[in-house]
Amino acid sequence: MSDNENKPKKEKTPITKNKLGKRFITIGILLFPLLGSLFIVSVNSNKLINEVLSIPLLIIAVFSFLLLITGIIFVIKDRKPTGRKLKLGFRILIGFLATIYIGGAVTVVTVLYVPSIGFKDWLITTAMTTMNHQYFATWFYDDYTIEIVQENNQVIESGEDSNPDLIVITEPDFNRTTFENKYEEEILTKDKDNNLYKIIDIVRPSFKGKLAVIYDASKVKVANSQGVGTTLSNSYGQYIETISKNNKAIIAMNGGGFYDPDWNSTGGVPHGIVIANGKLIANNSKPLSVGGVIGFNSENKLVLARISAQQALNSGIRDCVEFGPFLIVNGEASFVKGNGGWGQAPRSAIAQRKDGIVLFLVIDGRQAGSIGADMNDLVDVLLDYGAYNASNLDGGTSSVMTLNNKIITNPRNGNFQAKDRPIPNAWILVE
Repeated sequence: MSDNENKPKKEKTPITKNKLGKRFITIGILLFPLLGSLFIVSVNSNKLINEVLSIPLLIIAVFSFLLLITGIIFVIKDRKPTGRKLKLGFRILIGFLATIYIGGAVTVVTVLYVPSIGFKDWLITTAMTTMNHQYFATWFYDDYTIEIVQENNQVIESGEDSNPDLIVITEPDFNRTTFENKYEEEILTKDKDNNLYKIIDIVRPSFKGKLAVIYDASKVKVANSQGVGTTLSNSYGQYIETISKNNKAIIAMNGGGFYDPDWNSTGGVPHGIVIANGKLIANNSKPLSVGGVIGFNSENKLVLARISAQQALNSGIRDCVEFGPFLIVNGEASFVKGNGGWGQAPRSAIAQRKDGIVLFLVIDGRQAGSIGADMNDLVDVLLDYGAYNASNLDGGTSSVMTLNNKIITNPRNGNFQAKDRPIPNAWILVE
């Protein structure tokens, strides 16, 4: 008989309620927060999680919760004191990690779906205005919720067109020693030996950017890509640095929007009406339900108007694009409901003060230290610097400003990379 046959067989140790309870608690802690959160997401949107999975998720979540409760009861009833410090320290660590895990799940769900926090409005309006990141909204919210949020966040324009007669172009008084406020002082304190323009750094709590102050409105023009056209297959946009160089621009800022199906066009077909030096460049369909023609007339006054291409030409518009919304008309700001419906992103805007000084504004976004601006932010900055008429321009990846053919802002594309993109046209300052 072998030695192995003489050895007594070990009896299996029965699983106590304490051990079983700990296993139940572990399973419950791992499954319930995750499945519960996924269930809440599934009932709010079926893009990330198919609605067919809602019921199985709920059943498993409830089962894991019951396991958790049962495990706690088992452990309490069969609790055995231990004096092993290592075991106690390990338990504290596990408890800490479990608290972080459960707290994180609860926090994510709370932030996503509790209206009073405001994150839902920010996420939906920001995501839905991007080119390729709308899934950040559609993953977590259904179409009805997205529609309601967008209705509650929009720019409500006055419905009026600008009145050029209210703009009185005067020579800037660079010899002033008293000013209404610090913004007026920044505008009218010129750079040394430069009577044509000034660049002001914009620094606010959540965003940064550049404001170009242009003292002579007659030097502001629309410049177009050399490949601008009417069909996607036969046209192309150009980077703003190229447009600037081709047109001998001192300052350049992106202009109107463009057709971009599937977000992969070359930016060569502009939206709406485009006029350059009195010549009609494009007369395509209007890009937005808000805004309209943004252009300078023969008197070098910024005109914001809802007019046709022919009406624009007949009224003496020399350079224009079409976009919106109009932010300030005849000194009155549009009513910005919520955050304006455009979220926080890179932004561009053009404005004119009552004394004729033109403002180019570009706000950086999608980066640390400058998440971007919403419509309220644009209005606030422009009003601070005395804008009398102002309009939003194309934003996002298109938002960029150059000085002497070099980018002076910090553009970001939809993937948060430091890149701009080809565009059909730009506002420029020339000698």
